[in-house]
Amino acid sequence: MRVTEEQTIITIGLKQLFIRKRSDALSERVRRLLVRTLYTQPTSLAIGAVNGIVSSAITAAVSGMPILFYACIALTFVAVARVTAAFGLSPDDTGTSTRKLEIIYEIGAFSYAFLIGAICAIAMVHDVGAAVEVLMMANALGYGIGICARNAGSPTIALGQLALVVAPILLAALLGNSPIVHAALIVNLVLLFPAMASITLNVHRVLRDSIASAEKSAELAEKMKILARTDVVTGLANRAGLDHQLADIMAKRTDDQMLAMFWMDLDRFKEVNDILGHTVGDELLRQVAERLTEQVPENAMIARFGGDEFIVVTEVKHRADCEMLAGLVQEEINRPYYVNEERISVGCSMGIALMPEDAQDLNELMQASDLALYHAKINGRNQASFFTPVMTRNLVRRKEIEAELRAAIQKDELSIFFQPIVDLESGRIRTFEALVRWFHPEKGELRPDEFIPVAEETGVIITLGNWITAQAAKACAQWPEDVTIAVNLSPLQIKAPGAALGILNALREAQLDPSRLELEVTESLFLDDSDVTGKFIEELSSKGVRFAMDDFGTGYSSLGYINKFPFKKIKVDRSFVSGDSANKKSEAIIHAVAEMGARLGMDIVAEGIETIEQVRSVRDLGCTLGQGYYFSRAVPDYLAAMLLAQEREGDNPLRKVG
Repeated sequence: MRVTEEQTIITIGLKQLFIRKRSDALSERVRRLLVRTLYTQPTSLAIGAVNGIVSSAITAAVSGMPILFYACIALTFVAVARVTAAFGLSPDDTGTSTRKLEIIYEIGAFSYAFLIGAICAIAMVHDVGAAVEVLMMANALGYGIGICARNAGSPTIALGQLALVVAPILLAALLGNSPIVHAALIVNLVLLFPAMASITLNVHRVLRDSIASAEKSAELAEKMKILARTDVVTGLANRAGLDHQLADIMAKRTDDQMLAMFWMDLDRFKEVNDILGHTVGDELLRQVAERLTEQVPENAMIARFGGDEFIVVTEVKHRADCEMLAGLVQEEINRPYYVNEERISVGCSMGIALMPEDAQDLNELMQASDLALYHAKINGRNQASFFTPVMTRNLVRRKEIEAELRAAIQKDELSIFFQPIVDLESGRIRTFEALVRWFHPEKGELRPDEFIPVAEETGVIITLGNWITAQAAKACAQWPEDVTIAVNLSPLQIKAPGAALGILNALREAQLDPSRLELEVTESLFLDDSDVTGKFIEELSSKGVRFAMDDFGTGYSSLGYINKFPFKKIKVDRSFVSGDSANKKSEAIIHAVAEMGARLGMDIVAEGIETIEQVRSVRDLGCTLGQGYYFSRAVPDYLAAMLLAQEREGDNPLRKVG
């Protein structure tokens, strides 16, 4: 409790100190602006000086008195010095303090005011003539009254000048030999000072408040501008701030200067927000921003572009500098984070582009680095990728495939082929796996590895996957009831709203029993470990739909998923059966998986079987089902129906299994 109270007191004290400093800073700016008003009209100062010099010179000439000549010379010197200072000194010069400007002005103003008042008083005392006295009196009092308005920005100077003008005249009136006239003059002079003081102070107050209000408005406008360009979570520049700073960088850039743009995206950041909450996610972003600030060069520009994306722009000498900086940044970001005692690990995908090597302007630079980031992500994430022109061609190709694929689905240009999965004991077909084929009217057959990744990246896989499921269900409904259909599912398809309902509707329209549908999923589905996946599997399993683990052995934690979800079949990846890495260790792994499947009552499918020796090998190791070119390639629906018909008639067209 004591610690909390002390922290509260310290916090309040710091806030008060901050407010006081802000107030002091504002007061100083207001003072500076008020002092500026003293120097803003040097021309009027020069005109007043000329009037004073001429009037005092006439008085001295008419009177012939040496003292007035000396006073006129002194007045002339002060007037010239004041005008010179007014034209020479600038209140905008930050090297000259506000107080110094005030002192310089005060010395000149007070000296001039006293001298002009003294000349008028000497003329009155020595009775140099009514006309000359009126000339000096009008000049002196006019100057004193006028200066109160002109110098209202500094009441001390304005009223000080008036007092120094009036004081000698008042003394002369007290010594005069016309009691009634001089008494009236004394009364007028005494009343003049408070009247002008009231006017001066009111003008000063209005002027000060107006300047303060304008300063606050300007300060608020500047703060709003800064806030509009600053990311509230990390304190870095946001997208608007990025545009502003990039414009400044480009304005200062020389032709031989090389700029590098690093566009970064945090891998699996969405999981942090979904699992641990946005508060933890925001703190993680702040820590990432701090690490970036520590790693990049001091003059580099850093911005949070949005979400979990960051951009760094800095000058570099060589491409090797980019590689070194990219390595340092990735190493730093990959280090574990600790938020609320939670240990969090995220990776970083990075796209890098150089100017002028890869781009001639900002738009091209951003497009190039964004495209490089895209390639870094599709190539496995947590890596840095430099822009190359090939990326642009690939992107154009992908965009072309995306548009044509959408059109192909609508025009019914796609086909479903079926590859049999065979019982290794009897040689009979137990299942067909549905595989999509695309026969382009102009480009011929397009391989699935060309358009499936594009469909995954663009979201077209959702529409495509639903179409495949519906077509496969319709085909299976025409086959014998002991034959099932297997369909591969994409994680995006499963996580789409109403995914389970869409599959059940497809089964209902095809009038296919749910138990005859097998949905094959890979471990990538479970990387997010979200509730959506669990609910999807639970909902369909309760209706009788079966699930199979595809590409088993290529992930990291398949056993955990098998234990958690109701899989009925495991498909051993083809790399263990017929790939270059197939060896004695592979056989041991297949045997272990087959034994586990036997104990759990699961079918084990060996993929990629191409020879009779492989058939015998996987069967001896315990696999119950086989799939591969040895038995059959994927065939159209009518040939699949023909294979089943011939098998039922006893003329099995598939190769024997032993």
